[in-house]
Amino acid sequence: MPATDDTRQRYFPYIDGLRALAVLSVIAYHLDARLLPGGFTGVDVFFVISGFVVSASMAHLHRPRLVEYLAYFYSRRIRRIAPALVACLTLTGIASALFIPQAWLSDTSNAVGRWAFVGLSNFVLLRTDGDYFSPKVEFNPYTHTWSLGVEEQFYVLFPLLFFAWAFGARGRKWSMALFATGLIASLPYVIHIAEAKPALAFYMLTTRFWQLAAGVLLFQVLSQAKGEAGTTRIPALVATAGAFVSLALLAVSLATARAGHSPWPDSVPAVLGTLGLLGFLHRSDAGGPLRVLLENGGVRWIGRLSYSLYLWHWPVFVLMRWTVGLESLPTQIAALLVTFGLAAFSYYFVETPFRRAAVFRNAHKLAVIGVGVIAIFAFMGVYRKVGRMQPDLSLSVTAQHADDWYPMGRETRPVYPDCAASGHLETVAGADLRIYSKSSCTLPPAAGRMFVIGDSHAAAYMGLYARLAVDSGRDVYLYTRAGCSFASLQPSRDYKAPHCRQFGDAALADVQSRAKPGDVLFLAALRLPRYSDQWGGVAPQEVNLAMFGPEAIASRHEAEQVALDMLKPLAERGVAIVFEAPKPVFRSTPYRCADWFSRGNPACRDGLTMPRGELEALRKPVLDSLARMAAQLPGASVWDPFPILCPDATCVVEDNGRPLYFDADHISGYANRKLLPGFMAHLSATPSAGSGNARQE
Repeated sequence: MPATDDTRQRYFPYIDGLRALAVLSVIAYHLDARLLPGGFTGVDVFFVISGFVVSASMAHLHRPRLVEYLAYFYSRRIRRIAPALVACLTLTGIASALFIPQAWLSDTSNAVGRWAFVGLSNFVLLRTDGDYFSPKVEFNPYTHTWSLGVEEQFYVLFPLLFFAWAFGARGRKWSMALFATGLIASLPYVIHIAEAKPALAFYMLTTRFWQLAAGVLLFQVLSQAKGEAGTTRIPALVATAGAFVSLALLAVSLATARAGHSPWPDSVPAVLGTLGLLGFLHRSDAGGPLRVLLENGGVRWIGRLSYSLYLWHWPVFVLMRWTVGLESLPTQIAALLVTFGLAAFSYYFVETPFRRAAVFRNAHKLAVIGVGVIAIFAFMGVYRKVGRMQPDLSLSVTAQHADDWYPMGRETRPVYPDCAASGHLETVAGADLRIYSKSSCTLPPAAGRMFVIGDSHAAAYMGLYARLAVDSGRDVYLYTRAGCSFASLQPSRDYKAPHCRQFGDAALADVQSRAKPGDVLFLAALRLPRYSDQWGGVAPQEVNLAMFGPEAIASRHEAEQVALDMLKPLAERGVAIVFEAPKPVFRSTPYRCADWFSRGNPACRDGLTMPRGELEALRKPVLDSLARMAAQLPGASVWDPFPILCPDATCVVEDNGRPLYFDADHISGYANRKLLPGFMAHLSATPSAGSGNARQE
């Protein structure tokens, strides 16, 4: 595949300067979004640059055979991308296993990291975590790999669309037409879906293709222009002015782009600005002081490190969020130092050797591809093995004492000889139904079953349900859907969300088809406003407004009537309704504050105790509502775990060193066992349905 003299690849020093600007913008945004609110559009800059540079790297080939062409392209891409990516993912997987506890904030991380090895993490992120700008993604050390996935997917198409470029003037026109068609298809598509489906618009190649294609088309247009500089028809002074206008456009995006409005419309100035800088600075005598800045040795060094900087900055930031925190200036400086240190090590000892060593450059291209693919899947296997070993490798007490922390611990296993709680999973109208029943037991069966409907707060009693199935012989039917509570007295958490109303209706209909007189329906939910979610605290005035504000009071009264209308047919058939009274809630998240490496995290600054009197006052309106509801439902009662979880004047998250809570409002496995006797006693004393005697305990 000989190279033509006029299109041989050249090194463009100013592009390294643009890479430096892009990666520093992304790092600043991820360090603290207030530093550069639109810094995430630095990724849009990278996409345009990638299209331009990858075109330059293939433009010198002349009339190659397709197999040779593809082998050349993919061997270069594997050497460029895979070594540093594989090293980063593998080491991040080990660090995550050591320092990141298994929890809702981290439940999708391993899957995202695993698929990042093969360039598909953007699909996993879209399916699991959704919005790139949600707080949860800040705790996933692999979130940033979405953009690498987009690029790698683009590289599947690029050589096929660019191949014609190597076959003279007519082929070049065909190639340009193909990329222009892709751009014309991609841009209207993202405009069409950007508002309705912002996560899809953000993560997918179909909505980013126009940015990459714009870089390709710019290179093709410049290559078609006559003259060595490629822009001889534009005077140098005009090109310099154009470069500064382009920089201003880019600065607008970096400073003002809004979360949820990328890539359309807020990334458009970044794309236009990058195209302008690439195009106007392509003329070697244009740019003046801007070119001097971008081609400065230190700036170009950062640009050369940009790939490794991008790879490493996010895992470093996320691991610090999980451990010591990333809010203070000293921790932010430390994070930057660690990032640059790891990036420099990666560049000099991983990236450069694989990209430039003669043994790799001179090896047969297909052999390089084959070895590269084998290595990727081998390290992917290592990563997966490390993830499976996380409970044994972890330095967190949540893994070391999993029975106490997680609702389903080892103490839910057999408690009688040859007797265990077995569970199997079914699906009811898109919701999970988990059925717990005793198996291999010689104990006599119990009268009646128990049904449970709710979200994670109902599921947090899983340990109790399993023990209940063994100790009492009752079968337990647990209907759950994440984020959808049932009869929580907070309409926005259940029936006013369409998908949650669908879940509640389907679950209740299934209970009605199965339940018989003497059965129990247990309704557990978070019925208090949160003082804290898993990533930060909630202002006290917001908590008070959510409980005592006029809108909250009206909504609670409305929710009472809705719940009564739904539950009365069951109660009148002889099914005993048991409401869970509100448990204590806390201002900090216990599992994030339980380890020696995380106790000083700013997420723990509000403490792990609450005055009992404050919580009693907060929950009184809910208790009043539950009492009114129970009084109108035959055989209904209210079970109150509060006195067991908070027996003293100050509520705490632990009991003699053992956790009562996993996070700020979900109970632990140990609490499940502690609450079981009282719950069983309540069920035993539940009045027969139809007696009309409501009771609170």
